[in-house]
Amino acid sequence: MKSDEELAEFASKRFGQNFLKNHSYITQIIQAMPNDDLPVVEIGPGLGDLTKALVRAKDVTAFEVDTRLCEHLAQTFEEPLRQGRLVLKCGDAIEHWKQGGLLDEPYHLVANLPYYIATHLILKALHDPQCQSILTMVQKEVALKFAAQPKERDFSALGVLASSVGKAKVCFEVEPEAFVPPPKVTSAVLSIVKFGSLEDRGFEDFLKVAFSQPRKKLSKNLSRQYSKDRVIEVFSDLQLQETLRPHEAATSIYHQIYTALGQKDKTDERKSRKGTQASREQ
Repeated sequence: MKSDEELAEFASKRFGQNFLKNHSYITQIIQAMPNDDLPVVEIGPGLGDLTKALVRAKDVTAFEVDTRLCEHLAQTFEEPLRQGRLVLKCGDAIEHWKQGGLLDEPYHLVANLPYYIATHLILKALHDPQCQSILTMVQKEVALKFAAQPKERDFSALGVLASSVGKAKVCFEVEPEAFVPPPKVTSAVLSIVKFGSLEDRGFEDFLKVAFSQPRKKLSKNLSRQYSKDRVIEVFSDLQLQETLRPHEAATSIYHQIYTALGQKDKTDERKSRKGTQASREQ
């Protein structure tokens, strides 16, 4: 078994690698997995400590971007690879998503994601209709944002997106000393069990505007993108307080506001077309 120092030498600053060495946490991750027969996708297996536990329970497809680690994994998992219980894909998981997806069948994502790209990867999984759930180690602050509820300080666009298509929760925290090399932040395991997938990119753009200044009034933030009169009208129609802050509105409210503003866009467009046509006829 490699020493902590040897493990640290494997770590790549380029890919933000921190290897989980505390096996009690690996056991807790396995216990938190959905209890079904669906295969698992693991992004960034690293040295394979979590992978060893995964292949004992599920069929696993692992995506590793670091070619050095791919060689290590190919040697370590020679038997599971030969038996077909593990499929190792050396390359960027994001590129596979761009080409159509990670798997062409329903799967669960279980991973210790590189922190610098964790949010992006989780959003990719929320968009993927084949991904049925996400169980991943991330920076604690990121986990709290995805799992936060309305009126909580950490509630943000990420919380709205997660709760739009699934149920998110923080399973447990993990101290820096559980990793080699230890990160400078506390980690947490985030679970998102999906009941749908994100489809409307326009809604995500809308949320960026809504949360652009989290401590300002929601109506003021939205007025940066939409006319103030339209925003006031929508708030009135939905019986929302004009002083409502972004973190105070429930996920369902954001969908109602987005739909109402979109409908007004279409109404204004129809009126504009009719006005132009009337002018031509005169």
